[in-house]
Amino acid sequence: MILIIDFGSQYNQLIARRVREFHVYCQIDPPDIDIAYIKNLKPKGIILSGGPSSIYEKNSPKCDESIFNLGVPVLGICYGMQFMINALGGTVKRARKREYGFAELKIKEPEGLFKGVDQITKSWMSHGDSIEKLPRGFRITASTKNTKIAATVHGKKNLYGLQFHPEVHHTARGKAMLRNFLFDVCGCRRTWTMKSFAKDSIAQIRETIGDKKVILGLSGGVDSSVTALLIHKAVGKNLTCIFVDNGLLRKNEAEKLKKTLKQHLEINIRFVSAKTKFLKALSKVTDPEKKRKIIGKIFINVFEAEARKIKGADFLAQGTLYPDIIESKSVFGGPTSVIKSHHNVGGLPKNMKLKLVEPLKYLFKDEVRILGKELRLDENLIWRQPFPGPGLAIRIIGEINKRRLSILREVDEILLDEIRNIGYYKKIWQSFAVLLPIKSVGVMGDSRTYENIVAIRAVTSKDAMTADWARLPHKFLGKISNRIINEVTGVNRVVYDISSKPPSTIEWE
Repeated sequence: MILIIDFGSQYNQLIARRVREFHVYCQIDPPDIDIAYIKNLKPKGIILSGGPSSIYEKNSPKCDESIFNLGVPVLGICYGMQFMINALGGTVKRARKREYGFAELKIKEPEGLFKGVDQITKSWMSHGDSIEKLPRGFRITASTKNTKIAATVHGKKNLYGLQFHPEVHHTARGKAMLRNFLFDVCGCRRTWTMKSFAKDSIAQIRETIGDKKVILGLSGGVDSSVTALLIHKAVGKNLTCIFVDNGLLRKNEAEKLKKTLKQHLEINIRFVSAKTKFLKALSKVTDPEKKRKIIGKIFINVFEAEARKIKGADFLAQGTLYPDIIESKSVFGGPTSVIKSHHNVGGLPKNMKLKLVEPLKYLFKDEVRILGKELRLDENLIWRQPFPGPGLAIRIIGEINKRRLSILREVDEILLDEIRNIGYYKKIWQSFAVLLPIKSVGVMGDSRTYENIVAIRAVTSKDAMTADWARLPHKFLGKISNRIINEVTGVNRVVYDISSKPPSTIEWE
């Protein structure tokens, strides 16, 4: 395995993804992890991520410097490189000229990380500090016009540093560099697959739960469905799945999912209606964080009420994914910024009596789909587009009531119907409508209207960490707009969201 130490880079999850794409297991831990813990992990290599801090700042993140004496290859990226150089006696100072974006990298030594890489290649820079002096034993292996020490190596100790980011696709041969580090430098093997993950996960779940009982919130999405299959294979009849109709679902969603889940999952499933509880608690609430917290709290209350009916139910399972954790809080207590609370990790009460089981929390969505195939989950469930736990509550900007829910449901049904008709459902990561808290003037049948505006959001992505707006055909967008305005009472304007993530998020709230 490869250990990634998180210094707070916006790209550190991309490092993990790149490593996993080579079928090598990796995990991310904070800088303050104990050296004994690292030794116990027995990593084949360590990667130090980038980060927003400057090494000379008072509270800049640091890890135990003895990692450089473990005899394990270390790759420092951007801030990680600067930390390594500073810790070993080099000098890091504010750069005379900051470097952001593309930079032409000139490789001096076409070996090690740069084996098989063209002598001149594109790299992606993002730094305001530079290394002024290298410690003894290090040598320069690559430079750019503005950065003399763009890459370095200590051959005897297997310590490598890159000032640029090999994990982003903008660095032309970044994958090749990481591949060289994993296999040529660290001697890793391609042994981590979803098949091996499933086997290990089932064994771990069985050991954790034992003969106790576990309940799972089943939404019908791929995350909860895969979680259900994993746990069912581990504990069998000791799993009870609960589908909660929170009144915030799409049109006829509860009925459709009830039919699909019973048809494809041979698991004990209970269906609970809690519409009134959710809608009453959300009445006149407009703040998105409050919405998420309220929904999370009621969700757990419903579960605990059901748990009391199931003798010996000690565990609550959730289909939490890695992006949920990353966006909700600093990764494992590391220095990454909080973006927003997710229903799985941000709305749980501190006094919750059930113990959490989250077997997918280190996986990305595309990995979960591969795992679903490995577990032979139905294709329709595997490729179902993500639908947020808080449901339409975070797609209605502002107040939530039955009237606004009804409008959005009608709009949403038309949109998804057309997306499927054109054959884009599997091509697009997510497609949905958002009801805005403003109205606009329109004309219908020679009469003035003053009605709602809806926004259409469709994005392409691989893992939800980054996303780009989908370039849907203009004629197709026009058809969607015409259908919505003509068929949905209360809407007279449709707009299309052309924002990417970052800087925007996929959901509006």
